[in-house]
This record gives sequence, C-alpha cells and structure tokens, in this order.
Amino acid sequence: MTEIAAGSFGAWFLAARPATRTAAVAPVAVGTACAWRVGGFRWDAALAALLGAFLIQVATNFANDMFDFQKGADTEDRLGPTRAAQAGLLTVAQLRRGIVLTLTLALGAGIYLTIIAGPIVVAIGIASIAAGLAYTGGPFPLAYHGLGDVFVMVFFGFVAVCGTAFV
Repeated sequence: MTEIAAGSFGAWFLAARPATRTAAVAPVAVGTACAWRVGGFRWDAALAALLGAFLIQVATNFANDMFDFQKGADTEDRLGPTRAAQAGLLTVAQLRRGIVLTLTLALGAGIYLTIIAGPIVVAIGIASIAAGLAYTGGPFPLAYHGLGDVFVMVFFGFVAVCGTAFV
C-alpha cells in the first residue's frame, strides 16, 4: 500500500471506505427501478436520493472510524483495512468536522427531496442519520450489541429502497 500522509485527500478517501459504496448505490438503484416500473421515475429524485444515501454512508463511515478509535475497538492489533484515526491519518476533531460537513451536504439533498416529495423525507433522513451515528456511537452502540447488521438491513435495505421509490 502506498504511504498516505496524515490529513491528506488519501486519508479522507480511506476513511470514506470507497469499497462500501455499493451499499448506498444498490438500494437506490432498486428503488429507482421500482419507481420506473410503476411510472413514477424522476431523474432528479433518483440522483438526489443517490447523493443523500452516498453522503449519509460516508458520514457513517467517518463516525464509525472515530467512535471505534475513541472506544478502543480499533487498536494496532486490528485485522482488516486500515482505519484513519487508529493509524494517525486523521484526528478525532478532523473526523468530527468531516461528519458535520458530509451531513450538511446530505441536508441539501434532503431539502430538495422534501420539496418534491413532502415532509416524510425529513423523518427518513433523521432516522437514517441517527442510525448511522448510533452504529458505533452513543450510549448503546448498535454494532457492539449485535444489532448492527439488523440496522444495516433496515436502512440500506427497506428504508433506502422504499424511500427512493417514494420520492
């Protein structure tokens, strides 16, 4: 692996976990196909839903990196892909700013979708963000209590597909 400089674009790219992008793309594609099948397809809604899902997933990945590091789950003995905070590539403060920035950008997609599809999008967005942050953060981290996969299935499955088809 090429050496990645602390705070660099490469560090942020690593923390965003590009290999997981299909988890955001696949359900939006399925929801878009469902909307097309019933005659409700809109390019603008499909692209806004994709952007929102992508940004919420990136924010979730930043949060997971940060919370696992803070809780001591990611140590130098960790197996698997490099994690940015544990490797010293990004600080907790940098990841926190990255989370805020990505969720702010996702808010733009959410506002657009709310305008075209109504206030239910607000509930979907808030629930999705809360689940993403609670995956490894908060007082009851879902992944640490055997609920991570259930919430991934719910939000990257049912919520993303149905939400996309709805908008």
